Amino acid sequence: MPLVKFKPTTPTRRFGSVSDFSEITADKPYRPLTEIKKRTGGRNLYGHITSYHRGGGHKRRLRLVDFRRPKHDVEAIVKTIEYDPNRTSRIALIEYADGEKAYILAPDGLTVGERISSGETAEVKVGNHLPLRNIPEGTPVHNIELEPGRGGKLVRSAGGLARIMSKENEFAHLKLPSGEVRMIALSAYATVGQCSNIDHENMTYGKAGRKRWLGVRPNNRGVSMNPVDHPLGGGEGKSSGGRHPVSPWGQLAKGFKTRKRSKPSKRYIVKDRRA
Repeated sequence: MPLVKFKPTTPTRRFGSVSDFSEITADKPYRPLTEIKKRTGGRNLYGHITSYHRGGGHKRRLRLVDFRRPKHDVEAIVKTIEYDPNRTSRIALIEYADGEKAYILAPDGLTVGERISSGETAEVKVGNHLPLRNIPEGTPVHNIELEPGRGGKLVRSAGGLARIMSKENEFAHLKLPSGEVRMIALSAYATVGQCSNIDHENMTYGKAGRKRWLGVRPNNRGVSMNPVDHPLGGGEGKSSGGRHPVSPWGQLAKGFKTRKRSKPSKRYIVKDRRA
């Protein structure tokens, strides 16, 4: 799935790149496993903007991806590898032996026609979903459960992978893409392999319009505003703000800790990603 670069016929074509989509095998999604995606434009129920720089973008339908894969010991065959506009990695449509279909995150290297399964008896191979207890150390995994039975929460974006570093008592030590080392219960499930669309991080959008297609609106700098609109605004000519970076409401924006209490899950962090 290499990137495609274009002839520099325009300034945006000169630097922009796009995936070649060579792994995609279907043009349209499996309709029963999709639903309407309601968009808010970053507004809450009162109509106030609470998430800035959101709005517009192409219309999408949600793909109902199965992150739990609860049908254990039932073999499934990969029918298609598809593009999902709601995430960076590819998804795969699988069909179980009993005829039921489901979407899963497609790991890198998974091809149409392959047979995969989930459960404690599943083989350790790309695409299979099994407990961390049964996966050897050093194996790349993704779609990892934070709590057993709750479905995969960690490492789900394009090119993501975590590695099992060691196993101790009832926990496995996983090194996550951020560099954090975290303890996860050995009974939690994970999918073997690396998330697909590895070249996503090397892609360049090339122009502002392409971000607008994704529903991202312009982000205006505080120093370019008037004093009435932002603490960094104003000044004769171009100014650099004259103080530490802050939010529009005066909250320090870099390095200032805002967490009021420590989360219970923090005790499972062996090595902080910032260390």
